[in-house]
Amino acid sequence: MGAALRIYRQNGRDLLDGYGKEDMCTGARGQSLIPWPNRIKGGRYEWEGRHLQLDLSEPDKGGAIHGLTRWRNWSVQRHTADSISFTYTLHACQGWPWVLDCQLDYQLGHDGLTVRTTAVNRSTEPCPFGTGAHPYLSTGVGRPGAIDAGLVQVPGHTFLPVDPQGIPTGHERVDGTEYDLIQLQQLGGRHIDVAYTDLLRDADGLARVKLLPPDRTGGLELWVDETYPYLEIFTGDTLPQPDRRRSGLGVEPMTCAPDAFNSGEGLITLEPGQSHTAQWGIGPL
Repeated sequence: MGAALRIYRQNGRDLLDGYGKEDMCTGARGQSLIPWPNRIKGGRYEWEGRHLQLDLSEPDKGGAIHGLTRWRNWSVQRHTADSISFTYTLHACQGWPWVLDCQLDYQLGHDGLTVRTTAVNRSTEPCPFGTGAHPYLSTGVGRPGAIDAGLVQVPGHTFLPVDPQGIPTGHERVDGTEYDLIQLQQLGGRHIDVAYTDLLRDADGLARVKLLPPDRTGGLELWVDETYPYLEIFTGDTLPQPDRRRSGLGVEPMTCAPDAFNSGEGLITLEPGQSHTAQWGIGPL
């Protein structure tokens, strides 16, 4: 279902706040978000003169959220001891009059897990496109409030404040705000559900979010390549399941900003036959 990343465990330690084999995914845990991440205001957007209306998959906020493929059955194309590849064809549907061939590749290596997302426009017309992912990083404790004592570092110099519907209202520097996590520090009781951009990247071109337990042992990092200029950080305070709130830190790589189908910020135009590939990953520290 959704080719979602359910569990990532190393030496008996859970690196993700995931879900059980027989459980329904909640809070978008480990799901990939295609053909847009985050939200579209009112589920409405305009593309090349056409006014399009998506189904409202987040009715409480009156919007469409996290794309169209996360509740679809993907097919396994290749499976080895350290890798697996899934494919799915997204056909035209309400508010989405195009066809995308989608592929997700998971690869384990000596430095952790790499996730590669590829989409190809199989339509005869250009289409808007964005992608993202929605893992929840874990300190290994797995109980409500577990992330509060954790040490977090987010390499974003700018955040996008949002309205009550979760739609960005502008850009602000993190300096002097509760969203400033440039330096590794205790998360505490901060409630965060915003996108970061202006990402600080290391010499290898990767931007890294780090989460460590209070004793600084057994931490992990999530990295994104340069195709992901945005990172949504979600502390899980609004999850409908009280026992899952703040038990993991949602770190969402995004190729575009929330509501990019309307704002155009970071939005990709895929021409007929054109493909797009993006990579992110998780590794222990």
